[in-house]
Amino acid sequence: MQLDRMNGVKRTHYCGTLTKENIGEKITVCGWVQRQRDLGGLIFVDLRDRSGIIQLAFDDNTEKAVFDKAGLLKSEYVAMATGIVRMRSSINPDIPTGEIEVEVTELKILGESQTPPFEILTNTTANEELRLKYRYLDLRRANLQNNIMMRHRITKITRDYFDENGFLEIETPTLIKSTPEGARDYLVPSRIHKGSFFALPQSPQMYKQILMLSGFDRYMQLARCYRDEDLRADRQPEFTQVDLEMSFVEREDVFAIAEGYMKRLFKEVLDVDIPLPLPRLTYTQAMNDYGSDKPDTRFDMKIKDISDIVENCGFGVFADTVKSGGTVRAINAKAAAEVYTRKEIDKLTEEAKGIGAKGLAFIRWVEDAPACSFAKFMTEDEMAAIYERTGAEKGDVILIVADRKKTVLSVLGALRLTVAKRLNIIPEQYNFLWITEFPFFEYNEETGGWDAMHHPFTSPLDECIPYLDSEPEKVFANAYDLVLNGIELSSGSIRITDPDLQKRMFTALGLSDEEAEQKFGFLTGAFKYGAPPHGGMGIGLDRLCMLMTGSESLRDVVAFPKVANSSELMSGAPAEVDSKQLDDLAIAVMEKKED
Repeated sequence: MQLDRMNGVKRTHYCGTLTKENIGEKITVCGWVQRQRDLGGLIFVDLRDRSGIIQLAFDDNTEKAVFDKAGLLKSEYVAMATGIVRMRSSINPDIPTGEIEVEVTELKILGESQTPPFEILTNTTANEELRLKYRYLDLRRANLQNNIMMRHRITKITRDYFDENGFLEIETPTLIKSTPEGARDYLVPSRIHKGSFFALPQSPQMYKQILMLSGFDRYMQLARCYRDEDLRADRQPEFTQVDLEMSFVEREDVFAIAEGYMKRLFKEVLDVDIPLPLPRLTYTQAMNDYGSDKPDTRFDMKIKDISDIVENCGFGVFADTVKSGGTVRAINAKAAAEVYTRKEIDKLTEEAKGIGAKGLAFIRWVEDAPACSFAKFMTEDEMAAIYERTGAEKGDVILIVADRKKTVLSVLGALRLTVAKRLNIIPEQYNFLWITEFPFFEYNEETGGWDAMHHPFTSPLDECIPYLDSEPEKVFANAYDLVLNGIELSSGSIRITDPDLQKRMFTALGLSDEEAEQKFGFLTGAFKYGAPPHGGMGIGLDRLCMLMTGSESLRDVVAFPKVANSSELMSGAPAEVDSKQLDDLAIAVMEKKED
C-alpha cells in the first residue's frame, strides 16, 4: 500500500475533545484505528488518540475513493481524517463523544500496522510479560495514557507549588561517589580512572545539604534515584522523588510545606480536600497499635496487649512467653466469623508462621458461646477480660500471637492487612499520617550490636543526645515519614550541622575517623565553614502517582518500568557489551561458577 503524506494538512482537534458545540464545523483529526466496522454501504471507524475516541462515518454521500480507502483500514493503522461534525443516529453513552461523529470528506492512511500481539483495550486480558515486551503498544491503552498524563499534571503542580514557596530547582549530579545509604549502589566504571567507579545516586542527600551550606536556602528537584535492591509492587530500581531541603527551619516548618503541597495537589488533581494539619503518631505508637511504621489507618482493628491478663494463666504458651520477656497481643476482626471458618483460620496460621510466628491462637464467636482454641486452659474471668480488652462480641474473630515483641507486632500488623482485604472493609479514601520519633538505633540480635536506622546525617532529638554514647536504646531521631494508606510516601529529618556531634555520630555508628573522612569528608569539611540549621525530605513521586491514579503497581505509572529481576523486557536491558568496551574500562567478566 502506498502511504499518504500529510502534505500540509494540519490537525485541528484531538479526537476526545470534540463536542456537540463543534457540530457543522469542518475539522481534522489524527490517531490510531481502534476498530473498523464495514456494514456494506456503511463503514464506521473508531479513531483513537490520547484524548479519547471519535467515530468516523463513511456512507452513500462519501466520495468513492475515500470510501474505498476506509475499507482498507485495520486495527492500529494510523490515519488522518477531515470532515464535518454531525449528530450520530445512534448514541453511544459509554464515551464522551458518543453523541457525535465525523462525516469524512478526506482520508489519509499515514501508517500500516501488523496484527498486534494483543488487542489495545483498557481492560486487557493479555499477560503482563507480553505487554511489557511490547510496551509501546501497551502504552496506547487509555488507562495507562491517562496515568501518564496525570503524572505530568502532578509534576507541573509540584514545580508550581515549590516555586511559589521560594524553592529553587537545582540539578545534582547523576555520577557520584559511592557512599553507604542502606541499599546497594549501581556502579559505573570510569574509563579515565581505571579501577575506580562512580555510583548512581540513591538520593541527592549530601548534595542538597551542600546546597544549604552554599546559601541557596530552599532547594527542590524531581530527582532520579537508583537502588540495586529486590523489586515489589511499590518499588523500582530507578525512581523519582520530589526532593527538598530548607535552611533555618525546624521540623514544623518542613511539615507545613509538605502538608500545603499535598493539600494543593489533591485538590487540583482529584478535587479532594485534605484536612490539615495531618494526624501524627510516634513510631512507638504506630508499632503498638498497628504493628507497622507505615500503618493503613483507613480501618481500625488495632492491636491490643493482653499480656497482663494471661501472664499467670493455665495456657503455657501465653504464660511462658510473658515470663520470658515476650508479649501476647491480639486483633479483633469485627463481624468476621462467617468469612473466617476454621479452614480459613488455618490459612492465616500458615501465613503467620511464614512471617515468623510459632503459631496463631484464635477465638471465633459464631454461636452464643465463643469457640476458642485455648479456652480449656483459661478461667472464665480471664476469658471475659480478653473479650473486654479486645471489644469482642458475637460474630467476631480474635487472632492472638505470643512471642517476642518485634515478632508479635510484625505478624499481627501483616494479618491485620490480610484480614481487612479479605473482609473488604478498607474504604476508598486518603488517610495521611506523619510518623515521628523513630528509634535512632536498632538492636542486631545476630551481632549483638546496634545498627543505624537512618543515614548518618540525621539529627537525634536534643533530649536524647546525652545517651548517644552509653544507652543507644534511649536515642530517638528527629526524623519523620509521611504515610498514605499504608504506603510510605516520604522520609526526612532535621540534619546534624554541629561537627562535634557529627563526629560522635560516626563513632556511634562504628566508623573510624579515617573511614568517615574517606566516605563523607567533603560534606563534613563543609560544616566547618558555617552550616545553617536545615532539614528536608524526599517524597516518592512514583508511589504518589500510583496512589492518586488508583493503580495496583508502580509499573502502571512509569512509562518504561523494570520487572522483578530488574530487567526491561522491551529493550532487553541489561545486556552484554562487546570486548572492546570492556577493554577500554580495564574490566574482565568472570565466568560464574556453578554452586
